[in-house]
Amino acid sequence: MKTAIVGLPMVGKTSLFTILTGVHESARVGSLEARVGVTKVPDPRLAALARLFEPPKVTHATVEYLDFPAISKEALRDPSFVASLRVADAFAHVLRVFESDVVPHEKGSVDPLRDLADLEMELVLSDLVVTEKRLDRLDKERKKIKNPELDHEFAVLTRVKEVLDAGTPLRNLEFSPEDEKRIRGFQFLSLKPMLLVLNLGEEDAPRLHEVEQQYRSGPLAGRPHTAVTAICGRIEAELAELSAEEAQEYLASYGLKESGLVRLIGATYALLGLMSFLTAGETEVRAWTIPMGSTAVKAAGAIHTDFEKKFIRAEVVNWQALIDLGGYPGTREKGLLRLEGKEYIVKDGDVLVIRHG
Repeated sequence: MKTAIVGLPMVGKTSLFTILTGVHESARVGSLEARVGVTKVPDPRLAALARLFEPPKVTHATVEYLDFPAISKEALRDPSFVASLRVADAFAHVLRVFESDVVPHEKGSVDPLRDLADLEMELVLSDLVVTEKRLDRLDKERKKIKNPELDHEFAVLTRVKEVLDAGTPLRNLEFSPEDEKRIRGFQFLSLKPMLLVLNLGEEDAPRLHEVEQQYRSGPLAGRPHTAVTAICGRIEAELAELSAEEAQEYLASYGLKESGLVRLIGATYALLGLMSFLTAGETEVRAWTIPMGSTAVKAAGAIHTDFEKKFIRAEVVNWQALIDLGGYPGTREKGLLRLEGKEYIVKDGDVLVIRHG
């Protein structure tokens, strides 16, 4: 799962990337390359299962973050920059809400809604260029050959162009599965799911949840395939230097229960329709990422392709029941360890033991 961290200059996005991934590098002077970092998905269930099974190895699910230079008209004219953006599964757009005399805003004032509109328009215009080029080519091809598929593609791209001409991101559109397949290869930027990350000042940290809700139910409400979360970059930077116990005390001093990064990663998962199932035993406790609604056989395939091909049954138990009853024998005795077939829909927090040929 690749999430591109984007935004305007001086909004705190590179600091957020460094806190998330621990990747410290010198500034990219004149470079449009994205920095890449991987972070573990926080999951307290793994620690609980590890205490029970005491395996030598505990493996978290991971998220890959890409830190991009500020998006601008100039950057979006660079083919390699745009190509790097297109490989992302989602965008985390950092919106500056904090005021600072030390860090001036490039536009002279702090206005997160204006910044959001500006960046969205750049993505829309980039998609419009791609759409118009393809429509011109299709027009020529349709005059040479009669092909219903070319006509279908022309029709869906005409609809896409109308939406983009109106300045509307493509994530606002609903596509049929067939049309979605036709446009998938274009990897339109304004179609990608968007996580809006409000970066608050330290003075607003005690109101973090309140501010987040105000934006979510107010000016950012009703946006399809869009999620909203709030963090305080300064607090997150402090937390990164503290032990787990000290971090909890520090958060409590602001009236917060968990770090913004935990909520940010959780919000990304939810936005992309992802969840984790678990495997647990004496050799390893591990979290696996799959789309919500996945069947047991697809979950088996996430572990190993052979498991999907030769799937027989899955033993399934809820992670909490496994902890409460001290392991598999206890859950089996209580009838909570179930045998499920290929079509079983895996739930978040299920612990699976895959039986295969």
